[in-house]
Amino acid sequence: MYNNNKIYFITGGGTGGHIYPAVSVINELLNTGVKNENIYYLGNKKNLEYEIAQKNGYNFLSHSAKGMPRKLSLKFISWLFGLLFSTIKVMSYFIKYKPDVVFATGGYVCAPALICAILFKVPYVLHDCDAIPGIVTRAFSSKANSVSLAFEEAKKYIHAKKIEVNGNPIRQEFSTISKKQAREELSLKDNFTILIMGGSLGARTINNSSFKILKEFANKKGITILWQTGKKNFDEVTKKVLDEFEELPDNLVLQPYFDKMYLALLSADIVISRAGSLSLSEICACSLPSILIPYPYAAADHQKKNAMNLANNNVALMLEDKDCNNESLYELVNNLMTDKEKLSNLSYNAHKIAKLNSAKKIVEQINSAMEK
Repeated sequence: MYNNNKIYFITGGGTGGHIYPAVSVINELLNTGVKNENIYYLGNKKNLEYEIAQKNGYNFLSHSAKGMPRKLSLKFISWLFGLLFSTIKVMSYFIKYKPDVVFATGGYVCAPALICAILFKVPYVLHDCDAIPGIVTRAFSSKANSVSLAFEEAKKYIHAKKIEVNGNPIRQEFSTISKKQAREELSLKDNFTILIMGGSLGARTINNSSFKILKEFANKKGITILWQTGKKNFDEVTKKVLDEFEELPDNLVLQPYFDKMYLALLSADIVISRAGSLSLSEICACSLPSILIPYPYAAADHQKKNAMNLANNNVALMLEDKDCNNESLYELVNNLMTDKEKLSNLSYNAHKIAKLNSAKKIVEQINSAMEK
């Protein structure tokens, strides 16, 4: 139990890559004895962070900050006024709740809380999940008490008093549930399991390029295919599968989204995925060989940089979105399945770089910031 009477402001949002690390840190704070009523999540009620905070029973303090337009325009001027009003709103939260520390995981929703932390002289800690840190992290790092990073190479973009490379904080289930238990919970056979995933909304390129994998391995003994299509693409993919097979193959589990994504990852032997940094941290936590297809329109092309970092270190294979089709993706999967040495090396290297105690280390940074 540590600092259980302190008030914690946690902020970060817009995407799961910013939100889920914040959730992991909140859960670690709760595990150390901090009371739920002493933790407040600051974000935009229109974003995903509100839905997730509500689902987890966190106290949510809303403001209207949103993404910054990249070009000077009327929209940019409007955004500046919006940031000002959001900052005034967050000031009222600082005055009312008197936070002892602020922890920010990135995204523009963090800016008002970080501005207020500087104005009210409240210590703050930053975490950035990407190989190239985001604009907010870079802008506020110099005044941070400490900065946590997911990637070693991100250090060269940050100017801070103290920097720790912790990896991304992930769910504790990744270190407490075995592959056997995960498969049992999903009612899967003990087969070689291929997981196809592209995030909660899906990835059209990955979905469209996975049909040859299904055709070649459908109803094949000893193989299971877990396919997360994303909510937007589920009906379309289901129709294509039924047009081809009339009914779903016995060894196919087709889902719009796995609510317990950790079970799907822990069950798999190979994963095909986008290259968001949180997904990569979870893939490595499962010691999974992976084929990464970076989303080409990600901000600052960070997914490609994330994927290249792993590919260059023989942790994963990378296939660019423009080169991804049914033939190229099937060939990579088939070659990997038949090359046991390559599978083993990728698995070992993923395990080697996995960081399973990131949330604990970040909480130590947060508590250390309050002592100064």
